[in-house]
Amino acid sequence: MGEAEFEAAVSDALDAVPQELMAMLDNVVILVEAEPEGPEKELLGLYQGTALTDRGWEYGGVLPDTITIYRGPTLRMCATAEEVVDEVAVTVVHEIAHHFGIEEARLHELGWG
Repeated sequence: MGEAEFEAAVSDALDAVPQELMAMLDNVVILVEAEPEGPEKELLGLYQGTALTDRGWEYGGVLPDTITIYRGPTLRMCATAEEVVDEVAVTVVHEIAHHFGIEEARLHELGWG
């Protein structure tokens, strides 16, 4: 799967998220990168920022949180384009959930791990 097709899969996954939830995203940018930096080479996605549940009155004037979806690891773990599309959808929901303060263990319990 090429870069454009992968980015389209991410876009489609975002379009599938209910608009009510997307409207509640606050100060977040969503990126697609080829590979993660650092030791976790098989990371599919990453949320970096301050979850909504952790923001207090002092939150403001900060750079946007980022949700990054990684193409390389996703393509390596999936055998077909259909699997890529499914995995991207799960990863997008997983990372958005972190923005809402849902922890890793709870996401796994809910089947979004």
